[in-house]
Amino acid sequence: MEVVCLQEEAFYALFDKVVEYVESKRKYIPAKWIDAQEAMILLNIKSTTTLQKLRDKGKIRFSQPQKKIILYDRDSIIEYIERHAREKF
Repeated sequence: MEVVCLQEEAFYALFDKVVEYVESKRKYIPAKWIDAQEAMILLNIKSTTTLQKLRDKGKIRFSQPQKKIILYDRDSIIEYIERHAREKF
């Protein structure tokens, strides 16, 4: 077994490179349940009233774990957008 000695500066530089490498390999998995702000960004709308209408009409799925917290299902929003996509001529 070999023992490798590093200066403190070299150790932290190596450590930073290892962390950078691991983070670059880790895949970003978006959250299934998102808040109203992110839902509005996905739908490209600016009105919370429009978001509420989509929710009330059953166009997109939502969950209300607490009285003032409403979360939206990212997959149902993507499905809603896909259903309304128009094919090219």
